[in-house]
Amino acid sequence: MEFNFEEGEILLINKPLTWSSFDVINRFRVFLKKNQDIKKIKVGHAGTLDPLADGLLIVCTGKFTKRIEEFQGQEKEYTGTFRLGATTPSFDLEHDIDQTYETTHITPELIYEAVRKLTGDLMQVPPVFSAIKIGGKRAYKFARKDEDPGLSARLVNVREFEITRIEMPEVDFRISCSKGTYIRSLARDFGLALGSGAHLTALRRTRIGEFLLKDAWELDELMERVSSLK
Repeated sequence: MEFNFEEGEILLINKPLTWSSFDVINRFRVFLKKNQDIKKIKVGHAGTLDPLADGLLIVCTGKFTKRIEEFQGQEKEYTGTFRLGATTPSFDLEHDIDQTYETTHITPELIYEAVRKLTGDLMQVPPVFSAIKIGGKRAYKFARKDEDPGLSARLVNVREFEITRIEMPEVDFRISCSKGTYIRSLARDFGLALGSGAHLTALRRTRIGEFLLKDAWELDELMERVSSLK
């Protein structure tokens, strides 16, 4: 396998847990400049993953960065875990639990009914701790000051919502959804639909369009492979 990064490559990377998407891009860009002696090159990704999520990240180089918007618009698939009975301000583990709720009333039947309610076209309010811009300012900057960024509901589509494990208070899932869908917001809405609370404790992106996580490189392995071809 040969690479032509300046002309353009589409690379599938398994983003490590705790890394930001920018961390992956920045490390690979620095590697190309130093290892491949490429003085200037465009490197971008097609869809941010939160630091507390891992999984498929599409990285484009050179002229193929023009295709980023095309990939961003494709359907995504995720697997992960909701923890019932507690909420956090960010709807995930980035912040500590701020409120707890009763869960003894939650049955498998109630869980599957909540799934039905949250499948299809939905009007979803994004998390306040997100990078969405409001008047040129990121929403999370408002949230960190306990200010309301005034986020509006957006139309998203959850085509598939499958429960793969119920072991209270944890529920595992697989979701196929449209661009712009926040799984953290689904966690919040799932808890509300159950008459309780919920937050996201694990998330992995397994697919973007026809690109699959199983075909992705570990970043270190990719860089070793590129180095061996010099």
